[in-house]
Amino acid sequence: MKSKASKYTFFVVVILLIVFAYLTFFGIVSKFGDITHVYVKPANSIRWGIDIRGGVDATFVPPKDINVTSSQMEAAEAVIKQRLIQLNINDYEVFNDHDNKRLITRIPWKENEADFNPESVIKELGNTALLTFREGIDRDEAGNPKDVTKDTIILEGKDIKSAKSDLIQTKQDELQSIVSLELTKDGAKKFADATTRLEGIGIISIWMDNHMISAAKVNTAILNGKAQIAGTFTPKEAKKLADQINSGSLPFKLHTENFSTISPILGIGARDAMILAGIIAFICISIFMISIYRLPGFISVISLFGQVTGMIASITGFFGFVPSFTLTLPGIAGIILAIGMAVDANVITFERIKEELRSGKTLQTSIDLGYHRAFTAILDGNVTIMIVAAILMGAFGPPSSFFVKLLKPLFAFFGVAPAGAIYSFGYTLLVGVALNFLIGINTSKLMLRSISRYKAFRKPTLYARVVKK
Repeated sequence: MKSKASKYTFFVVVILLIVFAYLTFFGIVSKFGDITHVYVKPANSIRWGIDIRGGVDATFVPPKDINVTSSQMEAAEAVIKQRLIQLNINDYEVFNDHDNKRLITRIPWKENEADFNPESVIKELGNTALLTFREGIDRDEAGNPKDVTKDTIILEGKDIKSAKSDLIQTKQDELQSIVSLELTKDGAKKFADATTRLEGIGIISIWMDNHMISAAKVNTAILNGKAQIAGTFTPKEAKKLADQINSGSLPFKLHTENFSTISPILGIGARDAMILAGIIAFICISIFMISIYRLPGFISVISLFGQVTGMIASITGFFGFVPSFTLTLPGIAGIILAIGMAVDANVITFERIKEELRSGKTLQTSIDLGYHRAFTAILDGNVTIMIVAAILMGAFGPPSSFFVKLLKPLFAFFGVAPAGAIYSFGYTLLVGVALNFLIGINTSKLMLRSISRYKAFRKPTLYARVVKK
């Protein structure tokens, strides 16, 4: 029964890959009148980077009748960056012109932006952020406050007079980075009541719009309107948090002084040409693999198609736990390099299988030994690439990303690096190599072992005439 079931593995995997590919490329979209519901994003929803599609160059300024300080401009800069990160836009540039009190922002076009209307792109960036201090850290699956945290607002931005980063000396004679808060009169009373009630048992979280930026346990009641937020902050992280808190209490809304469209370096036409060239290259690789390795080569083409589909799905936001991603020119280079690694892994494996067959071993034994003995060489090469990709994502990723947090000690002397095109390269490369292990090695092994159990697919000619006579 076990042998019979294993024969169907090939067909089950192929059907699953076809369904996966259809959903990835075409998505699930329903329309009812003028209302469109997107359940699964299609491939044409990919957000292309500035270097490919172009974007918007906008200059934000505060109202002329308000005397804005440099710290307030830095806080406003923190708001714009935070919102861009929440929108999953990693290919952005934000410059703070302190002398002229201006924020210059460059971002790629939003997905499905067909009318090239810059106002629709920058509208939500200039609004004043809503800062709240809430009880607890209850969040729903989307990360929004819920239950007690949603209903219990302790402070709002208007209750914060100022926030700044400081260094204090601990009892162990070590310097610790903190954020010092000074509250307004009304804010001090609200905070005193809340901290007295939550002393020793509660947590107060800090939210920017519906995104939690920090949380701290209430150790003692704060009665004088001055509080400290302590944790494992670096000086730069403490300053960032202070800027975010100050941004929520900004007394002004940013206005758009001017905006313009940015011409892409590559352009949509050239991008389409690259896609066509990629399809042609895939066909050529398929012909090569099938002509040299016959049946194993055909299996490798199927698994390679699955890998490409998986990389596209990880960019469009197909997987619920992976947000949509901005694809730039270096990101495309990462996809190409990952495909090359996948083809290389297949070649190594199939050559091992041929060697085992030449030594006189049975087909099933040769397949098992071929994959087993090739795995070490493939593992070494792929793990090395994954480490490099993770380091690139940690060095050039958005502050909220996993690898930036993971590699924070390593890059502490760099500060928080800006997100950008190199992060896109690291992301696509890491995803591609991970899929190489999942689909390129394990899935192709299952398919080859499955189909080789059929008598019609055990002929020596299907394995490049490698069986010893």
